[in-house]
Amino acid sequence: MLLVLVLDSNTILGRNQPLEAHIQRENIRAAAAAIAKIAEEHQTVIVHDLGAQVALLSLMNESYEEVNNYPLDALGAMSKGMAGFGFEKELYNALPKQNICSVSIQTLIDPDDPAMATPNTWTGPVYTHDEAQFIKDAWPDWVLNKDGHYFRRVVPSPMPREIFGLSALRHIVSSGNITLVCGSGGGVPVRRDVEGELHGVAAIIDPDRTAQLLAEGLEADGLLYLTDQEALEIRNDDVVTRKIKECTPEHISTLSITDNTNEGKVECVCHFVRSGGKFGAIGRLHCAETILAGSSGTFVKVNIPKGIRYYD
Repeated sequence: MLLVLVLDSNTILGRNQPLEAHIQRENIRAAAAAIAKIAEEHQTVIVHDLGAQVALLSLMNESYEEVNNYPLDALGAMSKGMAGFGFEKELYNALPKQNICSVSIQTLIDPDDPAMATPNTWTGPVYTHDEAQFIKDAWPDWVLNKDGHYFRRVVPSPMPREIFGLSALRHIVSSGNITLVCGSGGGVPVRRDVEGELHGVAAIIDPDRTAQLLAEGLEADGLLYLTDQEALEIRNDDVVTRKIKECTPEHISTLSITDNTNEGKVECVCHFVRSGGKFGAIGRLHCAETILAGSSGTFVKVNIPKGIRYYD
């Protein structure tokens, strides 16, 4: 099978972990070990979040005052190279007989996307009130929102419209023996001008959405979102949490999922299945092999009796 695996930010840098290189390296090594159990048997394409890496590069970017700050699209491209190198190295260690390829992609966005006018995605460090005022004067195009007692930059998160180089990615995966790392951080966002030329955009694309677009474009069999949570949960009227084993796209849209951070992932797997994918799944990274076997995580697919099944 051809599978697209999506790793969220907590799989590379755990909740509240410091931005230390050795911590990220250890987390990537653990992720690679879990992925290897699937990649040994299936064609695998890996997409991962890069929020922490972009934040780190933003700090470095602002600490060197001899040159103007590099734009966000350039920082995004740098972070993809940094994380891609880490994954490629650890996957080679875990899969010494497998071919590994890390590719940075560009993702087209619509400059008229409503999200461009309402930036709401945090990026970079936090600032005091005085620091925020200085930044507003120095970079008037930045948008800073209050984050608790501090301020933080927010950028737009437009929908991905097209993945450039999709035909090249199809060619890579057609060999059947390459584990591919691409779509990291949702890809570097670009727009076209009236003459058709590409320009970088100060935005961050949701990697979950890019992964869905990628899975559909590659005609993958399965789309797996790998997180730090065991399975999707709902609450009944008696406030008892139940874990979902499998569900149809139609049925899952009627449920109240306890963790709203999974809302986008649920939408993506449902869209993928409705578009012809065999299945989507959401579950814990280190249970990737058992998710694929159907014994953990939450599966989304068609033709499930009664539309839903729960874990006992």
